[in-house]
Amino acid sequence: MSSSISANVQHIRETIQRAAQQCGRDPASVCVIAATKTVSYEQLEEAYASQLRHFGENRWQEAQEKMERFGHREGVSWHFIGRMQRRKLKALVGRFCLLHSVESLEQAQELDRLADQSHLRQDVLLQVNIVDEGSKVGFSEAGLKQVIDDLDQLAHLNIRGLMALPPWTQDPEASRPHFARLREVRDELARQPLQRMHLRDLSMGMSHDYHIAVQEGATFVRIGTAIFGARV
Repeated sequence: MSSSISANVQHIRETIQRAAQQCGRDPASVCVIAATKTVSYEQLEEAYASQLRHFGENRWQEAQEKMERFGHREGVSWHFIGRMQRRKLKALVGRFCLLHSVESLEQAQELDRLADQSHLRQDVLLQVNIVDEGSKVGFSEAGLKQVIDDLDQLAHLNIRGLMALPPWTQDPEASRPHFARLREVRDELARQPLQRMHLRDLSMGMSHDYHIAVQEGATFVRIGTAIFGARV
């Protein structure tokens, strides 16, 4: 096994432990998702040998190839963390333990319909465009609050929480207010008298700022470069 991947995973776990303890959280409440876009099958095996069990893919075709080759292994969960194209939704439903990036009420309704056809409930997160960047998709804060009752009616989706991608910056601390705001939005929505939705999770933080995300309440961190190195 590559010593670099093993060492990287150990460093990430130690960093999460420190960050969680600094804010009184249980480090076990944070799930590391290895972001495996363009990662080779051999690197995937090395990550598995390093006790990583959650893998996140951005593209269905690449994910399908890896999932088929990797097979059904005990404890392994696949997450879809990229943008979901309408024509690919049918392929995603039921094949991933969690879809991180539901971007609109219309998309949620289509996923609900497809899950109904497959006789299952699909776990999802709602993507929030936390600073209302025109270049990013997702619910605005105001828009999400307007449709929260409609989302709560979707019987075949298990809406577990929120996801966000803050503006890129080299300074990890610059992400903190965005992470904090996502947590506040989650908490505001969770206080409403919802029937089906149980908003507990926050998917936020990547290789350069995951320790800040943990301090601000992340339950999922999506880490690629810090595990596998820079993508070629």
